[in-house]
Amino acid sequence: MIKTTLAVLAFCFGASAHAAGDPRAGKAAFDRRCASCHKVGPAARSGFGPQLNGIVGRKAGAVDDYPYSSAMRASGIVWSDQTLAAFLRAPEQVVPGNRMRFWGIGSAQQIDDLLAYLRRFQ
Repeated sequence: MIKTTLAVLAFCFGASAHAAGDPRAGKAAFDRRCASCHKVGPAARSGFGPQLNGIVGRKAGAVDDYPYSSAMRASGIVWSDQTLAAFLRAPEQVVPGNRMRFWGIGSAQQIDDLLAYLRRFQ
């Protein structure tokens, strides 16, 4: 009985750790896959892509200093962990006609890591 309980607890805590992501791994993934177009941090400004400070909870297409596509502005999305994860997995499926030239990320762990990193800039 105790072994079963410990196994269930280990599984639950392991699943929670996976869902939380690793911000250090997320920074490495951001630097590799996102930083050429997007910026985060106190001095972040939009460039080739919009800056991503405060992305969770923000309406898509809402950063004033970036010229979003009409598809992104009209999407009606409010970015959450779930909508960001779906967009990072398949941007063109989530917002058809968006201008982001990115094919997506197939690794759920890498998406969790990126989200953990981005949450540091809320």
